[in-house]
Order: sequence, then structure tokens, then C-alpha cells
Amino acid sequence: MADASQSVPQPIRRGPFLLVGLGNPGPDYLWTPHNAGFMAIDRIAVQEGVVVQNRRCRAMTATCRIAGREVILAKPETYMNLSGASVSALVQEFEADPQQDLLIMYDELDLALGTFKIRERGSPAGHNGARSVTSALGSQEWLRLRIGVGQDLPPEAIAAGASRRGGKDYLLSPMSKRDLTVMDEVLDRVATAARRIIHDGPGPAMNEFNRKEQ
Repeated sequence: MADASQSVPQPIRRGPFLLVGLGNPGPDYLWTPHNAGFMAIDRIAVQEGVVVQNRRCRAMTATCRIAGREVILAKPETYMNLSGASVSALVQEFEADPQQDLLIMYDELDLALGTFKIRERGSPAGHNGARSVTSALGSQEWLRLRIGVGQDLPPEAIAAGASRRGGKDYLLSPMSKRDLTVMDEVLDRVATAARRIIHDGPGPAMNEFNRKEQ
């Protein structure tokens, strides 16, 4: 007689979900547009009652549980242009599948401040941190949440071809109080979207939040 235990489906063992925000370490970059990914991680950490202070895989990390799953919150200490080194180390350390167990959050100049968009794959589109992650993972197939930091321009200016891009100086300069207020509001939505991704997967999250942002 066959062993009855062999006919019982075994639960799929899943490791931690990696939630990584990109940015530059140090007080000089704390409130700059380029650190939107760090801000998102810090917001989630506060909501989950943890502190991102453990050093692991060239990143500052914290561990929490979201939707019943262990989640590693991480902020690479490698500076933006070398973010991929830390992300790759995290993926290897936790044996994560970049297509299913990883969400990268970072700033996006082509999206207006106060908005964000979720994508399952794509080119770095000029973002040095995203380019580093793609190079380190050897693939563009990784989930990303792009947080808008583009300057607020009137619709007629955008329709006429004006760009929200402010360049390197803008990205690395402290945000105004007004812009920080807008960022503060969108970070709560970003945190909610990240939880939805972890709980339900990227498809339902994109259907809900990408539509709202549009």
C-alpha cells in the first residue's frame, strides 16, 4: 500500500518578501526627491512598528510581517548608482525570486509629484538605481513601484511639450515644505499598495492603484 502521506499536497514553502527602497544614505540626502524610495520604506516601517537599523547585505534592514508573510524592509547603503549590488545580495541571501518575492520602490521624474505607478517589468528609463538593479539581476523582469517626483506644471504646459524633469540638481536638493506635504500624503497610498501587492500579487494592485493614479 502506498504511503498515504505521499498523496497529501505539501504546502509551498515561501521565503521572505523583499521590499526595497532606493536612495542615497546620509543626512544630506534625507529629504531630497531622489530618496522617495527610502521615504516609502520608512513610512511602512513606522506603520509596522519596526526600525530600519540592522545592517545586512550592504543595506539597512528591518523585519516585519505583512499579510501573514515575513517581509524584509531594506534601504541599500551603496548609494543610488550601485543599488543593484545590495539588491542582488538580498536576493541571494534569502533565495528570493525577483519576479515574485521582490518589490523595488524608487523616484520617477516622468510622473507628477503625488502620483505613483506599479509595473512588473521594463527598462530603467534613465534611472541610475533601476539600471544598477537590472544589471545586477541580469533581467528587467522585476516588480517596481515608481513614485512621482516630477515638478508640478499646469496641464497646458505639459500638453505643449514641457517636461517635468528638473535634472540632477533638482533630484538632490531638499524638497520644499509644500512638496513634502504632497509626498507625505502619497506615501500612505504607496504603503497601502505595497501591502496589496504582498497580499494579492501585482495584478490586482495594478488594477486598483494604476487606475486611481491615472
